[in-house]
Amino acid sequence: MIDRFILLGRLPTPAEHRRLAEAVGWTAAFDWDTMPASLAGVGALDGNHVVGMGRLVGDGVKYFYVQDLAVLPAYQGAGIGTALVRRLLDHVTSTAPSTAFVGLFATDGAVPLYQQNGFTRGDMTGMFRLVQPAED
Repeated sequence: MIDRFILLGRLPTPAEHRRLAEAVGWTAAFDWDTMPASLAGVGALDGNHVVGMGRLVGDGVKYFYVQDLAVLPAYQGAGIGTALVRRLLDHVTSTAPSTAFVGLFATDGAVPLYQQNGFTRGDMTGMFRLVQPAED
C-alpha cells in the first residue's frame, strides 16, 4: 500500500506538524509559537494531503534523534512509518562522518515499528526531565 504514497525530503510546515501531532494525541506536546530547529525532515503525501511526518534533531555529526514521527491514524499499518524511519536513517548514513548514535522515545504502540527497523533498548534506560524557563 505504500506505493500510493510519495515521500518528500522536507520538514512539515507548522500547520502540517500541528495537524499530525494532534491527530495522534500530542495536543499539548509543543509550544506551537516556537517551532524547534531540525536537521532534516520527511513527509508522506497521499495526493496533496500530508499523512505522515518525521524529523531528525541532534548535532548532525555523532548524535541524532528521531523526533515527532507521526502518521494519521487512518493511514497507520500501511508501511508509512517504516518508510519515514528508513528515509531519516538514510539521511544519517549519508551525512554522519563515522558511526552515529540514533536515539528516540517511543510510545508503547510504536515500539514494534522501531524494533523492526533495528532499534533496541540495549543496556540503557531512556529518561527525561521537563525544565521550566527562568522567571524574569
